[in-house]
Amino acid sequence: MTRGGRHLAFPLRLDGRGRMALVDLDAYLRGLVESVLFTRPGERVNRPDFGSGVSALVFAPSGDELAGATKALVHGSLQHWLGDLLRVEDVTVEAAESTLAVTVTYAPLVGGTVASRRTLTVTGPPGGAP
Repeated sequence: MTRGGRHLAFPLRLDGRGRMALVDLDAYLRGLVESVLFTRPGERVNRPDFGSGVSALVFAPSGDELAGATKALVHGSLQHWLGDLLRVEDVTVEAAESTLAVTVTYAPLVGGTVASRRTLTVTGPPGGAP
């Protein structure tokens, strides 16, 4: 990854011309954050510890305990896997009924300095796909 300009799209895909799709830094980091959040540990053969483990909470009772566990898992996983690319500013989790909303606020690290904050929100059933 280069620090400025264009990056290979993540997840990897082709553009309309049949070439490797390129995206800006914001889209690239968003894809990486989503990849960490939605990958289950053990899912990747060559990197079995990659992911957040949030899907393990699928049968946990909804409430403050689930929100706290999800917040800790998400923050720790993002910091571990993407700590050299971004700084996790805040993770908020709202659990209501059978829906879990996770909002991640992060700041990209560009050239060793912190850029302006970005926010990503994903909503769905605990442990489910977006």
